[in-house]
Amino acid sequence: MVVIFAPAIQSNDYMENNTILDLLKEAVEKYGDRPYLHEARKGTQYTSLTYKQVQEQSLQFAAGLIALGIEAGDRIALISEGKNNWVIGELGILHAGAASVPLSVKLQTEQDLSFRINHSGCVAVLASDQQIAKLRPMKGLFSTVKHYILLDPEDQPENDEQSFESVTEAGKRLLETNPSVLKERMETVKPDSLANISYTSGTTANPKGIMLTHGNYVCNAGQAVDILNGIPPHYCTLLILPWDHSFGHTAGIYTFMKCGASIASVAMGKSPMEILRNVPKSIKAINPHILMSVPALASNFRKSIEAEIEKKGKFTASLFRRALKTAYAYNKEGYNKGGRGRLMLSIYDKLIFSKIRQSFASNMDFFIGGGALLDIELQRFFYAIGIPMYQGYGLSEATPIISANSPHAHKLGSSGKPVPRMDIKIVDDNLKEVSIGEKGEIIIRGGNVMKGYWKNPQATAETIVDGWLRTGDMGYIDKDGYLYVLGRTKSLLISDDGEKFSPEGIEESIVSTSPFIDQCVLYNNQSPYTTALIVPNAAELQKVKADPEQAALLIEKAINAYRSGGKHDGLFPHRWIPSAFAVIEEPFSEKNGLVNSTMKIVKHKVYETYASKIASLYTPEGKPATSAENLEALEKIL
Repeated sequence: MVVIFAPAIQSNDYMENNTILDLLKEAVEKYGDRPYLHEARKGTQYTSLTYKQVQEQSLQFAAGLIALGIEAGDRIALISEGKNNWVIGELGILHAGAASVPLSVKLQTEQDLSFRINHSGCVAVLASDQQIAKLRPMKGLFSTVKHYILLDPEDQPENDEQSFESVTEAGKRLLETNPSVLKERMETVKPDSLANISYTSGTTANPKGIMLTHGNYVCNAGQAVDILNGIPPHYCTLLILPWDHSFGHTAGIYTFMKCGASIASVAMGKSPMEILRNVPKSIKAINPHILMSVPALASNFRKSIEAEIEKKGKFTASLFRRALKTAYAYNKEGYNKGGRGRLMLSIYDKLIFSKIRQSFASNMDFFIGGGALLDIELQRFFYAIGIPMYQGYGLSEATPIISANSPHAHKLGSSGKPVPRMDIKIVDDNLKEVSIGEKGEIIIRGGNVMKGYWKNPQATAETIVDGWLRTGDMGYIDKDGYLYVLGRTKSLLISDDGEKFSPEGIEESIVSTSPFIDQCVLYNNQSPYTTALIVPNAAELQKVKADPEQAALLIEKAINAYRSGGKHDGLFPHRWIPSAFAVIEEPFSEKNGLVNSTMKIVKHKVYETYASKIASLYTPEGKPATSAENLEALEKIL
């Protein structure tokens, strides 16, 4: 029998009795001399800090903040690429009884940054060298900020800026003269104390500040460890996701802390592009056991692997495709793998898959996937090469982990089993629970549910109803207790007969399976058929020397692979496969406001921007792949 939830349990029965301060203290007691943080400042030569060193430096920095005048309950913004001082800085903030406000390094505009800093009332900002350069022209807009603390050495700091080291030195002096000040401040920190205000991406209105407590983090880190059956202390991960990202924040920084394992940052660079180029070098240098990823990164990893295979010639590429086909047939959905092909799969593994793993990261056991929906074909690919990607599901309001697949319990295509010590239900529009296998909204209750939205009681009341967090995501739970997430209830495709379907899985699959398509957004709002906005991969089309007409037909062929008789037939209902597409010349990006800071396409803005193109797809002239509009756009691209 599968027990999905326990209706008699109240949400406060799952509340955590420890704080993040306790979490670090326990880690130091168990793993004090083991490495926790790895960082490369020059090239990819990594050095490490132990748990004891991290705790000591965090306490010194906390005392320095108190010496600076930081009070219990104050909010401090943190905007930086991943590095040791990110973690030490946040832990220092928390030990000083303050709350961290982590901001995405991808935030660029004055409006985005000033809203978050002013709305949360931050009294100080911790910033890296790249980020302080961006903030300096905006300082006049930050009405509550009194101090800027530089995480990196700076030759010419401004008058209101001081180095991380100077704050730490002030903390050392305070600890020597009055050590009880920090001890008393730490005693004010309780499990229900605010640890973090995490802002939503704000795709539809002003972003909301998600209030997460110490208890939320400790609870969710414990849930993550339990669903994975633990993480060995010798494991290391390279934290390639932005460190403010709720998934990387909890699953990386605090989950690994709980287990005594270690995290590494991507080798530093002088620009975001240089840091991005350092990712493969850092993977080589660290050789991680686990990587956390989101669909966009997973798709890029796959394309890189396939590109390397193609370089080795036609024979190797053909062998690779046969090996994948054999692996897909044998592995099925993971939980039901077996049957014919085991011997051939072992041969293919020795010939080709093992070499891919060796060149990628020989220690890698698996990926943990989070973020948007990850299509099953991409999961099958990584499972085949021997580095499974165990997809999970979460929401920042849930700290964020709600469910996950794991090595001992997984079904490809699902988002795994719900984490322990959390109630979950699938409900209809009236919040009445539906039967197993029936679709509805996912709602949860437990110690990982946020405290509420900062200064927004109305949104809090709408989102947390009788202790249950309304996720706004549609899904169902199968008879074996696996959760399937179907997408946001507000971004569903709606056919002309009222049937609804989530587009994310189709979009991800089309992008990951076609080298000629970089981005894809589906549209159907009670229309006769589904349409798509396609951003082509110009470089790949140029490789095959396609003219505009050939390019349009290659894109059409990639989409038709999901129709009857096609290579991917059966993955999705045919009615939701686009019957027409428009070529978009400019990629959806943060620069043009069509992608948010968490790398998600802001669909309502895309629909508004390209409303005329969408309308033309429902005309006889606009529907053909080789329409005049498409050919004109491809002419400019190629």
